Amino acid sequence: MDILIYFILAALSIIVLALAVVVFALARQVGVLFERVSPIGAMINDSGPKVGEAAPSFTLPSLTGGEVYIGGAHPQARSSLIFFLSPTCPICKKLLPVLKSIRASEKMDVILASDGDVARHQAFIGSADLNGLPYVVSQDLGVVYRVSKLPFAVLIDHEGTVKSKGLINSREQLESLFAAAETGFASIQDLARAMQPA
Repeated sequence: MDILIYFILAALSIIVLALAVVVFALARQVGVLFERVSPIGAMINDSGPKVGEAAPSFTLPSLTGGEVYIGGAHPQARSSLIFFLSPTCPICKKLLPVLKSIRASEKMDVILASDGDVARHQAFIGSADLNGLPYVVSQDLGVVYRVSKLPFAVLIDHEGTVKSKGLINSREQLESLFAAAETGFASIQDLARAMQPA
C-alpha cells in the first residue's frame, strides 16, 4: 500500500513538473508574439484634409447649446477632437465614456458630429447623457472630411492643423491619434515602420 502511494505521488510530481515546463514555454511564446505584432492604430484614409494641412473652418450650432468653431486658431489655445458618430452605431456608444474621460484628462475640446434627423440626435443626446459635449449635425462637415465609415475621429491642434485622423474601433485606436500627434507621424503604423531596422 505504501509503495502504491509513493508511486502515485511520484507520478503526480512528474505531471506537475511537465505542466510547469509547458506553461513556461507558452508564456515565452506569448512574449515573442507581442514583440512581433506591431501596434494597430487608427486606420487612416487618404481622402479629405491631410495630416499637417489646415483644417477646414466651420461655425456650427450645437444641439447642446452655443456654437462650435472647427478649424483656425483656437481662442484658448486648446486642441479639438472631432468624433463622427451615429446613434445606431454600437462601437460609437461604447466609446462615449472614453471621450468624456479624454475631454477631462487631456483638457481639449471633444466635438461630437453626425448628420441626419435632428430629433433623433436630440433623443440620443438625452438617452446617452451627452449634454456636456458639443454635438453638431452637419452633412457638409462629414463630406469635407470624407467620412465614409463610423466611428471616425480627427485631431486638430490649437493652431487649426490636422494632427491625426482615422477610423476608430477601440480605445487603443482612439489613443493612437494622440500618440501619432505627439510623435509627429501620421499614424502609429508609420512610427512602427520608421523604428524597424533597415
